[in-house]
Amino acid sequence: MIEQATRSQYRLGIMLVVVSAITFSTAGLFSKGVQTAPWDIIFWRGVFSAGFTTLWVWHRGQIHDNFPKMGISGVAVAAVGALGTAAFIAAFKLTTIANVSLIYAVAPMLAALLAWVWIGEKASRTVIAGSLLALAGVAIIVSGSLGQINLRGDLLALGMAVAMAILMVIYRRFPSTPGAGPSALSSLLLVPVAFFLGNPLGIPVSEILILSAFGLVFAIASVTLAEGAKRVPSGQTALLSTLEVPLAPVLAFLILSEVPHIRTIAGGALVLIAVVLATCDQK
Repeated sequence: MIEQATRSQYRLGIMLVVVSAITFSTAGLFSKGVQTAPWDIIFWRGVFSAGFTTLWVWHRGQIHDNFPKMGISGVAVAAVGALGTAAFIAAFKLTTIANVSLIYAVAPMLAALLAWVWIGEKASRTVIAGSLLALAGVAIIVSGSLGQINLRGDLLALGMAVAMAILMVIYRRFPSTPGAGPSALSSLLLVPVAFFLGNPLGIPVSEILILSAFGLVFAIASVTLAEGAKRVPSGQTALLSTLEVPLAPVLAFLILSEVPHIRTIAGGALVLIAVVLATCDQK
């Protein structure tokens, strides 16, 4: 019975992480779909994301568990998440959606390494194989964009990947850390900074409405990732999250007419295979 319950939680974790990845894959569309500067996007996304997340927590009657009880680990998640979010949104303005998404695919290696060093969690052979395959996919995609990539945008995307890997390991190490509270706090930490560095009150109402939807999407993605990371090993969580790598360029092509390089398509296929390998790992 205990083993069955554990497997059930594992499957739920996989589903939550996949939902998070699919939702996160739309971030580039929101960031590039408006003319607003990065700090203004960060401000309004933060306001609406924190608002939607807090409303959801209140509706579930979990305000006390998610905020006063978040502890040091929750504050750490909020701080790291804020840094990652700032890098994430700015990266989309400086390089392509495909590049931002595929650079995120290094997160499995980073998360697995951090988990091994910090909590002694060894990755299974399946996850290691999937991570190497994802890395090979990234190498193929990047090779098709050499000489065209904005270095600042790529470095910011890498910073986002590092932040996400750290978050996954924190949740794995401290599974009692709430998901919604730190996510809302992460958004709120950026609001005053973005207000003074940007001009959020000077953008059109139409773009504010778009960014309100971005806030809702980001809230859903953050909470599902946090809850999923508690139930699935860190390396596998990061690997499953790379599902957004092939999805984001496809959405960018369909909606923004951002045409991916042929090597982007080939590398994305390898990442998808890596994700399938991860879901087959039952350890």
